Amino acid sequence: MLRSASHLFLSACRRYLPSGVPLRYRRNYARELLAWGLLPFMLGMLEGGVVGITAKKSFSGHVDPDLLDLVIGLLVGLPASANLTSFAWAALANGKHKIRFVVTLQAITILSIAAVCFAAPTAWGFIVFALAVACGRIAWAGVVTMRTMIWASNYPRPDRPRIAGAFASIQALCLALVTFLTGFLLDENPDAYRWVYPLAASIGLMGAWSYSRIRVRRHEKILEAERNRGASAGKLSPTINPLGILRLLRSDRGFAAFMLCLFLIGTGNIMVTAPLVIILDEQFHLDYVKAIAILTSIPILLMPFSIPIWSRLLARVHVVRFRSIHSWVFVIKNLLVFACILGNWLPGIYIAAVIQGIGYGGGVLAWNLGHHDFAAPESSTQYMGVHVTLTGIRGLLAPLLGVFIYKLLVGDGSSTGGGIFLIAAILGVLGATGFLLLSRRFKKPPESPESPLSA
Repeated sequence: MLRSASHLFLSACRRYLPSGVPLRYRRNYARELLAWGLLPFMLGMLEGGVVGITAKKSFSGHVDPDLLDLVIGLLVGLPASANLTSFAWAALANGKHKIRFVVTLQAITILSIAAVCFAAPTAWGFIVFALAVACGRIAWAGVVTMRTMIWASNYPRPDRPRIAGAFASIQALCLALVTFLTGFLLDENPDAYRWVYPLAASIGLMGAWSYSRIRVRRHEKILEAERNRGASAGKLSPTINPLGILRLLRSDRGFAAFMLCLFLIGTGNIMVTAPLVIILDEQFHLDYVKAIAILTSIPILLMPFSIPIWSRLLARVHVVRFRSIHSWVFVIKNLLVFACILGNWLPGIYIAAVIQGIGYGGGVLAWNLGHHDFAAPESSTQYMGVHVTLTGIRGLLAPLLGVFIYKLLVGDGSSTGGGIFLIAAILGVLGATGFLLLSRRFKKPPESPESPLSA
């Protein structure tokens, strides 16, 4: 029955695939779309909002409050900080079978999520919970690093934003559903996470099976190019040494400037998540469903509606020009949250979640595809490794900085700590202004390069 349902789904997907993709590659698209319809059911368990609220409510009273808030800051920053390992994943995957490598990492993620069943609501249980989430996110960082190379090989540049948008849309809808249901179940029973996480992992297992059936276009030529890159003069090969980041950034100054602007606005966005978890619990006293809705479900649910708009823009302009427009959405969102916290106006927080979802729709496309506007297909894994590693650095530092500033602003209790969102907005303005200046040089998208992989 499963194979029959899968066959019907794949047939329907191949029928509605964008016409720009050759017919012989449509089977890959269908299989990958099915995978991204199943994998989000387990990925929802690793979303910052779900992890943060689960940790705050399920383990409060079992862990020192200050330590709990600090660890929550680290956990909600894991989607970004785990990317510190991505440069290592890029090096380890160099010359290896890409689909097998990705599926192995997916399996590690599945096992990590299932291990949460051992995390009893105790201090030791909290350690198990934190380690399981960390292991799952670290493994998934490798999946994110490798999948962009697969996209660059399997789909042409003009259609890539639309195709990635389709993947992101179905992923967003499934994430919104699973995070909302998780919040509802945890409201009914705070210990439900001990069986919800393993159940989600079992659904992810089916997604990994579908992903294992994908075939990479001209795979042998990719592997040959990777193995020979180190022996070619002037070619930078992936390395597990983080200093390799500096070598690439020195060789491509435009990409380095792009990364700097992205670092500024990204730091501002990441640093406010943990303080918002604390504020929603301590100032607004929200239950699981409402808090998770603001932090995760609403923003993710809005993504499929904004992705088609953003994908059309990204298809027409260079990613730098795209970011010079897109970044202001997050500036507006952070300013609105700042005003709502000062005025204790909860409806405005919901509006900000909607705005954030609109921004997420463009962000997921630019984050996954933006480096392709700087890199040749055979170098996309290396560029993505640099990109996500820098994301990991700010993902590690920004949440801790956010919690520190929040605690400093709250002080003796005379302040709500909402000023952290004003600081984030200022960083966003600096990053967006940098994109505007840089867009004078980068306006149109690059032409698809001629390479052994593009034939």
